[in-house]
Amino acid sequence: MTTVLTAVSHHHETAVVAAVGDAPGLTLVRRCADVAELLSAGAAGLARVAVVSADLRGLDRDALRHLAGHGVRVAGFVDPDDEEGERRLRQLGVATILHPGDAPAAVGPALAGLADATTSHPVPDVAPPDRVEPEPVDAPTPVTVVWGPTGAPGRSTVAVTLAACLAGAGVRTLLVDLDTWGASVAQLLGMVDETPGVAAAARASEQGALDVPGLARLAPEALPGLRVLTGLPRSDRWPELRAAAVEDLLRLARSVAEHVVVDVGFALEDDEELSYDTAAPRRNAATLTALEVADRVVAVGAADPVSLQRLVRGVQDVAVLPSPRPLVVVNKVRAPAAGPRPERAIRDVLGRFAGLEEVRMLPWAPDDCDAALLAGRALTEVRPRSPLVGAVAGLAVEIDPRCAEALGSTRHGRRRRRRVGV
Repeated sequence: MTTVLTAVSHHHETAVVAAVGDAPGLTLVRRCADVAELLSAGAAGLARVAVVSADLRGLDRDALRHLAGHGVRVAGFVDPDDEEGERRLRQLGVATILHPGDAPAAVGPALAGLADATTSHPVPDVAPPDRVEPEPVDAPTPVTVVWGPTGAPGRSTVAVTLAACLAGAGVRTLLVDLDTWGASVAQLLGMVDETPGVAAAARASEQGALDVPGLARLAPEALPGLRVLTGLPRSDRWPELRAAAVEDLLRLARSVAEHVVVDVGFALEDDEELSYDTAAPRRNAATLTALEVADRVVAVGAADPVSLQRLVRGVQDVAVLPSPRPLVVVNKVRAPAAGPRPERAIRDVLGRFAGLEEVRMLPWAPDDCDAALLAGRALTEVRPRSPLVGAVAGLAVEIDPRCAEALGSTRHGRRRRRRVGV
């Protein structure tokens, strides 16, 4: 027998109970009054399938993710003429839809099939909900996550400059600020941080209302070819960025641009234990989710001894996560902090203590960065000939070969920048 929970509005209560009760092979174990009771029953393992209605108050993507994490699959119940309700359920990831009047002989196998799918193929905590979207014909849009340890190594500066270099090379780019500890992309680009940005996108995703055109509207163009989804204007709003919404947001972002660059926070701790086994949000969920879905990870560390030690430990922490192997970048390279021949010294240290043989170096350019920050513009606009811009442009070519057309070679064999700025 397949055990079933129901959580529907009062309009559908009678119809749902009749449909489940008359269907063969099903046992209705609880009729939940609200989402909170549904989540508690699902976490307790009372049933393998839940039937919900589209108008159930509090039903969102995070609730469905919580149920999926406890092995409970969800079916929807809507009226045949409620196209908006069915669309919302499908956008939330509910693929099995029941209607009033469905024959019991059809309801039973449909819900039993959901339970069998749960048993045969358990749904992990990080599995994205199903969603009806057209599959792209070409290769999927790459997602590059820029991460770095604590201590202000220059994560956001590298992320913004990298995105600007990609856009300047003709690659349509979307820059997403998911730093829940101190978002700064809006300030670096002189954008009004009260604009909706990532918070509005996450809210729409939770309610099943986010689609590709909606995400594009929330990400205005800061430079030709560069859209920006600004971060949280205040760090205490981090509970708005839940894992399920972030996962859905980044999946849709692949359809908005040709390359997605994500700036994330420094913390990698899985603070699940702090929630005391409840469905409470996690502050680092945005960073961890972005790392899981990334195609490329750029790990940024500063060149001083303290930052290098943090970088080594941070790269080791990233290695145990389900994320790609990071491309290590050392920023702010200068002799006063690392000694004579700083590039050679840094490579020796990272190779000896972390086994990192491939390390990219970014030069120290405080005056150029200050000028860009004061102007509220990208470094490629204010100082297009800065050595930092040239180094990041080379990094962009390595990450996305389409940028190679915007770079040339000097007679000394070193790459130079042609049209990376605007």
